Order: sequence, then C-alpha cells, then structure tokens
Amino acid sequence: MKIDLTDTTSSKINKALVQGRRAIGTPAVGMVLTLVIVTDEENAYDALRSANEASREHPSRTLVVIKRVSRSPRNRTTSRLDAEIRVGADASTGETVILRLYGEIVDHAQSVVLPLLLPDAPVVAWWPVNGPLDPAKDALGALAQRRVTDTYADEQPIKELAERAASYTPGDTDLAWTRITPWRSMLAAALDQVVCQVTAVEVEGEEFNPSCELLAMWLAERLQVPVARKASPGPGLTGVRMETDCGPIVLDRADGALATLSIEGQPKRAVALKRRETAELIAEELRRLDPDDTYAAALRYGVERLDEHEVPRVADAQDAPHRAEGHKDAPVKRTTKATAARKGAK
Repeated sequence: MKIDLTDTTSSKINKALVQGRRAIGTPAVGMVLTLVIVTDEENAYDALRSANEASREHPSRTLVVIKRVSRSPRNRTTSRLDAEIRVGADASTGETVILRLYGEIVDHAQSVVLPLLLPDAPVVAWWPVNGPLDPAKDALGALAQRRVTDTYADEQPIKELAERAASYTPGDTDLAWTRITPWRSMLAAALDQVVCQVTAVEVEGEEFNPSCELLAMWLAERLQVPVARKASPGPGLTGVRMETDCGPIVLDRADGALATLSIEGQPKRAVALKRRETAELIAEELRRLDPDDTYAAALRYGVERLDEHEVPRVADAQDAPHRAEGHKDAPVKRTTKATAARKGAK
C-alpha cells in the first residue's frame, strides 16, 4: 500500500502510517528499530532496496531523507515537505517513509525526522554517500545510537579515513570496515592453526580502497609488526601474505569470489570469500548496536604509520619482572601471537 502526501507535516505522516496499518489489517507495530537513510535522488533507489532486503532480518521503520536542491532564490526560502508512505508488501517487513525536503527545511531535517522515530527503539543513521566528517555532530546523526558511513563512495577515501579517526565517537562505523569481516575471521582462524611468530605482513588490493587500508591497520595494530600495502587491479582486496618464522601464510583471492588459503606444511584450501552486497553489509551492522572498539583501535592506528619498521607498544605484564629489577630500558617484546588477531575478529 502506498500513500502520497504533498506539502505535508510530520503529524499528518504519523496519522497516515496508522491508517495504512489499519487498512492492511496490522495495527500493531512490530518493528525493532528505526533506520534513517540520508541520501540524494540518485542513490535513493539502491539504498532503499538494500534497506528493504536487510529488513527481512531486522524489521524496521525506514525513513529516507532526500534533501532536494532549490534552483532559484525564491524556492530556497519556501519550505515544503513531500512524503511517500509504504506499508505492507510495498515496504517488505516494516514501514517505509520517503521524505523529500525543499527550501529552508533542508537545514532542519531533524525536526521532521524526530516525531517519526519509533518510541523506545534504537535509531541507526546511514549515509550511503556524502557522509559527514563528524557523524555524531550531524543533526540527524545526533539522533542515532549507531552511525554508518561508507568511505568507499567518497572521492578521497584514504583522506576520509584520517578525518574519521580524528572525529571518531563510540557508535560510528563504516561499511568499508564491514566488508573485511570475513577476511579478519579467516586470518585469525589461520593463525590459530600454527604456533608461529608473525614478522611482517603485506596486504594487496585496489589502490585507494579504504577496506584494504583498514585491514592493514587492523593487522598492524593487533600484531604490532610492519604492514606493507601493495596495489593490484582488484576487485577489492586480492590477498594477504603474513611472513612467520614457520613459513608464509597466504590468503589469495584473485576473482572476488573464491580464495585460496596456503599455510606452510599444510595442503592448500579453497575458501568462499565472495564480495558481499550492500544489503548484507547493512544487515550485519544492524545486528550489533554497541560501539565497535576494534574498529576504533584500527582506525586510530593511522594510515601514515603503515610500512613502519618499528612499531611502539605499551609494555604489558610480561615486562613487569624487568621493571621490578630496575631495568627501565629493558626491551619490549612484540605481541604477535594468533590470540592477538583472534581477539580483534568479530
């Protein structure tokens, strides 16, 4: 069922939602969260399709906020709100409200969205493109417990990672990080199978791909070893090579679907490591609404620190005997065991 409202208000939209639910025979609200998508006309269709697919796992009220550009000075001073409401089969398992904002109301989108949020339910804000540099301070981002951006869609993704690190607030995350979850799980599992020290790592993938940089920063932060970046034609991440004192561990994916895991002394294994659609990525992020400390640690490690030969580490309990004996300058051992990587995997 679809309901179109022109030059409307948030109050009228809420009434239309109630009427729509009654018309299809489902007056109760059975949704678990509110997903706010902030996008433009060009990307609205793809973002909404991904959100509808994700809503099969997470029934939600989806609010699509589209800020329209006013071409004339007169239109910029005239505020208008148009809404398209979808309930029932047209909205998958939840409710969808497409909001088109015109004029001065564009700068006050939060006043339109706030009355439409589900009561006592978490709010997730998602920017498929053109995410703010500081999502937590954005007017719509401030309404959400979880804020999802995608640096892969930015013009300068590597520079954007540095901006994200500087403005990180618990609850921030990025789909470039979500894309490497299978890689992190596979690498951690590979290290669990051997008792070796990792000495160096090389991450291979597309140039200017933020997922490659995030994987490299995660490995550098967890293993405390030099990590080099190598450009490849893609698609996406194409391989990771970890040098250990027991021989190399290589995870290679040349076609974007099937990978080969090679561990010294063991037969090669084919593993499924396909590139996932946006709907799968959003569904994964909606499964957890708590802050992602592992992402924060990797992000703050910094792209500029990759390829360093010496990586400083805070001394841990293993160094306590040296300090107790008065050896203030005792060398600090690097923690490069498999458990360090496993702790960081989702």
